[in-house]
This record gives sequence, structure tokens and C-alpha cells, in this order.
Amino acid sequence: MIYKERKGIILAGGMGSRLAPLTNVLSKHLLPVFDKPMVYYPLSTLMLAGIRDILIITKPEDLALFQLMFSFSHQWGLNIEFVVQEKPDGIASALILAEPFLDGAPSVLILGDNIFYSSGLTGVMRKAMSLSVGASIFTKEMASVNQYAVVELDKNGFPLTIEEKPENPRSNLVVTGLYFYDGTASERAKQLKPSKRGELEITDLNQSYLDDQCLSVCLMHRGAIWFDAGNHENLLEASSLIASIQHRLGVLISSPEEIAFRNGWIELGQLENLISALGESSYRTMLSCILNQERKG
Repeated sequence: MIYKERKGIILAGGMGSRLAPLTNVLSKHLLPVFDKPMVYYPLSTLMLAGIRDILIITKPEDLALFQLMFSFSHQWGLNIEFVVQEKPDGIASALILAEPFLDGAPSVLILGDNIFYSSGLTGVMRKAMSLSVGASIFTKEMASVNQYAVVELDKNGFPLTIEEKPENPRSNLVVTGLYFYDGTASERAKQLKPSKRGELEITDLNQSYLDDQCLSVCLMHRGAIWFDAGNHENLLEASSLIASIQHRLGVLISSPEEIAFRNGWIELGQLENLISALGESSYRTMLSCILNQERKG
């Protein structure tokens, strides 16, 4: 069997109703999270995992805006493609829409409103990238779990059960919107039956891997940050926290330009050209500081 490079999928469809009226005329994934569009954060997560071939799934009315936003993404060393989701029919349907793009390759699916920040995230993702068979889901301990899928582990850290929004959760370990799948994911998704709300549930897809005893769980440590930025409170909290970290630590979180450079996908001169094309903003100022540090180094 010929190994195929893992590809990335960003699910940026849906109605964004939890963020109305902000989303009445604009995709939530294009809303600002401090100094960057929301979609930059899941994109950067995929880049940190080492993924360069990425599919963005979006609504028909948002396609032109996404194409415009990423029209220069080749300058980041990326290949970004797009597909339209006609209606929000479940997260697992993303694997079906992505089937031609994946062409049998393993994948990483990330939700377009999920924001991750952790010093150890890259290492954990690279480990998940090495898996050739099965699926790996990223989880986080939370105080309130009723609005998420919850995983129960045995004493050795292997998953026993996955429940979607349980009334009586068996643990406080929730499934985040970051999923690593092998090349069978699209075919598995096509075998799923719609839930009571008429959607193909991602929990059912993960359950299929669990039934085949090929589901692993990656635990994010306590200091790791994860946001589902799909409501007003989380959007504001994420923006405030990112602003605080960047100002206090002097780092730039989820910058595609910097990640592309750190990954060796672009050279110093290319980074300089990207910076010069930006407006006079604090984002450009921080990137310029990174550029100057590299010149001195």
C-alpha cells in the first residue's frame, strides 16, 4: 500500500446562529478574534501539525469571501482548496464532502470555530500524525461537560465509551473539535445513519472506530487553552486572552506567516515580502519584530 500524505479539513460552514446578529450577513469564521480572522486559528493548528494541503468547507454565500481571503495562501507554502456545503447536515458529513480531495489519504478535521493554544500541542499532534491506522481524538478536562461529547477512559487511558451531551456524564473529559483519521474515514462516514436531528454525527463516526478498537485519545494538559468560539461569551474571552498573552509574552499566536517561516516553507525574504503587503497594524508590527530578530540571529 502506498502511503499518502495526511491532508487537512477545516469545517467552516453552518449558520453560526449562536453568534447572531453578528452572523446575519457574515460567516462567523471571518469574525475577528483579537487581531486575526477566526479561521486563521484552525488553519494555524493544521500548519503546526505540518499539513500543507488543506480543504476549507464553507457555505455557498461565503465561498467568494474565503477564496479572496486565501487567494495568496500559496505564498505561505500552502495548497488551499474549497468545497461548498449546501446545508449544515452534521460534522461527519465533512468527510464525505472531502472524499475527492482526500483521495484515500489520512486526514485531520478541525472545526472552524475551535482555537487551540499550548506549548506542547505541536508535539502531541506530530505523534498523532504518525498513526497510520485508526483515529485519534483530542480531549480536554472541563468543569462543565453537558454540551459536549464525553469520553470515559479505563485505568490504562484507553477509551471505553463516548456519549454525546450526556445527562449523567461518566467523566469530565470532553472531545474537542480536532480529529485525526486514517484513510477509511470518508467511507465510514457514508455508512452512518442520520441522528434524530437529521445530521451525521461526528460522535457516531468516532464510535465506529471505537467499536473496531482503533480509537486513541490524546489528552491536552491542564494548562492548554481550548475555545469553542461559537458564542458571544467565548468569542470575547478568546479575544481578550489572546491579546493578553501576545502583549505580555511578546509572541504572535496563530500567525500563518510566522508558522510558514518556522516550518521552512518560506524563506526570510518571502516573509519580508508578506509583511510589507500588510497594513499598518499591530499584527504587522509584531511580525516585523520577528523578522528583525531573525536578521540579527
